[in-house]
Amino acid sequence: MGTKRLKNVIENVEQNKQLSFDFGDYSDERSSPSEIISHILPAKPTVVFNTYWRFAAERQKIFFKKLENAPIPWTDDPIFSTYKFTNTYRASDRVSQYLIRNVIYQNDLPSSLNEVFFRIILFKIFNKIETWELLENKLGSIIYAEYSFERYDQVLTDAIQSDQTIYSAAYMMPSGGTSFGHTAKHRNHLKLIEKMMADELPKKLADAKNMHEGFDLLREYPTLGNFLAYQFITDVNYSEITNFSEMEFVIPGPGALDGIRKCFSDLGGLNEPEIIKLMVEIQESEFERLGLNFQSLWGRKLQLIDCQNLFCEVDKYARIKHPEIFGISGRTRIKQRYSGKGQTPDYWYPPKWGINQAIEEYRTAKDHA
Repeated sequence: MGTKRLKNVIENVEQNKQLSFDFGDYSDERSSPSEIISHILPAKPTVVFNTYWRFAAERQKIFFKKLENAPIPWTDDPIFSTYKFTNTYRASDRVSQYLIRNVIYQNDLPSSLNEVFFRIILFKIFNKIETWELLENKLGSIIYAEYSFERYDQVLTDAIQSDQTIYSAAYMMPSGGTSFGHTAKHRNHLKLIEKMMADELPKKLADAKNMHEGFDLLREYPTLGNFLAYQFITDVNYSEITNFSEMEFVIPGPGALDGIRKCFSDLGGLNEPEIIKLMVEIQESEFERLGLNFQSLWGRKLQLIDCQNLFCEVDKYARIKHPEIFGISGRTRIKQRYSGKGQTPDYWYPPKWGINQAIEEYRTAKDHA
């Protein structure tokens, strides 16, 4: 990354009030076994910094192998073969794909602001495909105009009493008992959704000027901290309710903070969102520097949300690859193992991204190869 390129990065970032920094020059020096000689001064990357880019490229290679229905093994990396990691692009993950195709863009469901937002927030509160399908099976089509607290509560209560897990383990939803007064967590969350709808939040989000403003609107609600509000506004942005750039705002979650700590021994005065912005800006030059053939999402570069997620995944990966380098939490194990039994989604992305036609052409070309 030469001086001219660095100047462009800084000029771009200065247009965004959240992210502003000054890096210095960029050299061609390579890594030592313990620490990379910094080529993104003043931040000082560790050896895990290189692993970050190798992880991104290898996980994306696996994505395309699965898409092509290539036979297993899809990778020679024993860590990838043993443990479960999310996709390089957040929108490619199974739950995100289900949300996009089966919740947001379900053709037989109403497409008004209220209806689409209601479906998104209901799905994301639980973040579990099985819970959504349970509600559908018991209640029929999920339609806000037909919503009843009592009916939804009964379905979820019955599921809990039969020892079903209705919440995903991907992230923790605070119970909200102090705000809404129920002892049952799901009842508080139904009331949270009711409050959002009563406040006309869908319209407010549609009127928001950028993702940060949308985030602020969500952040005002009980139980939604910074991380959840950021995740939720990203999910809303998959819909037609908003059309924000994913390159203007980011909130690092706890796992990402761990990953950043492992990738950098010194942030050089930058904060964590600035570090994530840096990764987005230098992605192409870093893949080139390491000789990695990174296959993007049909021309869509890694966005801030993707680089944030990658820090979280690399934190886990480094527990095995670089056990001598510690993050904030001190965790040393990876809980989820890879089974290889999951069905590959029929990948489809928000139409406004303009890549779905390219996916069809890619599949057709591979089928005739």
